[in-house]
Amino acid sequence: MNFTNPLVYGVPCFLGLILLELSYSKLTTRKSLYNWKDLASSLSIGLGSAVLAALLKTVTAIVVFTFVYDIFNPVVNGVRTNIFGWESFGYAWYIWLLCQLADDFSYYWFHRQNHMVRFFWAAHIVHHSSHKFNLGTAVRNGWFTLFYKPLFYIWIVAIGFPPEMLLVCLGIESLWQFQLHSLYVPKLGFAEKIFNTHKMHQVHHSKNLEYMDKNHGGFLNIFDKIFGTWKDYDDDVDIEFGVTSPPDSYNPYTILTHEYVNIWRDMKKSKNWKHKFMYVFGPPGWSHDGSTKTVKQMREALRKGNNPIKQVKKEADIKLKVPQPEHNSVRV
Repeated sequence: MNFTNPLVYGVPCFLGLILLELSYSKLTTRKSLYNWKDLASSLSIGLGSAVLAALLKTVTAIVVFTFVYDIFNPVVNGVRTNIFGWESFGYAWYIWLLCQLADDFSYYWFHRQNHMVRFFWAAHIVHHSSHKFNLGTAVRNGWFTLFYKPLFYIWIVAIGFPPEMLLVCLGIESLWQFQLHSLYVPKLGFAEKIFNTHKMHQVHHSKNLEYMDKNHGGFLNIFDKIFGTWKDYDDDVDIEFGVTSPPDSYNPYTILTHEYVNIWRDMKKSKNWKHKFMYVFGPPGWSHDGSTKTVKQMREALRKGNNPIKQVKKEADIKLKVPQPEHNSVRV
């Protein structure tokens, strides 16, 4: 059975909604919601991401997901049967809901690891690198996440969900993530107890220490609550969007690659191969000499009465680098 990816219709809507929010903000009290150079950077990166995604997702669908699906779900006596013994899933409405739930679970861990593993963070920081939170930022997605994101979803087709069903669910997930990047949507009452909402996503994009690495969910917030990464929106907190070590450039190439440059620079600080490994695959902010801190270390320092973000530099050539939250941008 063939289905059309919802993003085929979603991308034109994205552009229309960005234009609508941009126009409305310039005509009302939020004239600074958009910065023209920042928006140009986001749209350029988003366009490149859309082209790459179209190519890579085609390869993923035809080669990777289909290959895994066929291996784990061979046809036995004319019936698709999973190697573990059950009949592979069809297209009943409740199967669609289960697939979307499985997609949401995978998205949570994909998104969370983008904040926990520095090599992944180097790709994901692109989305968080703008200090603006608007629908333009929603399309500012790192290109390199496209190469490893499918790995977090392979298990879904392996247990019997058809590849085309998963691709539709991935498209729906992206549509939901896009619309979360708006300041104009207030708290949604009872929906806040179940879904990942606009206010929760603002928390995710914040560089405030109390908000860092929180609210990684896709549709739902249940996985954040189960695994300890959920944080409610506090009206008394003045949110600052972005990352604490921004690229300080509107050049798309710089935005896409600056954290990889930082990783390479940090690897050269030590000849110890374990240290080099940690600079690549450890949590953002990890350092062998304590010159930079992880979010966990910063929170511990704050608990003890020290403010790690305002600490004095020990050397003039060392720039304090604080690991950025996944919400310093939000991913579609």
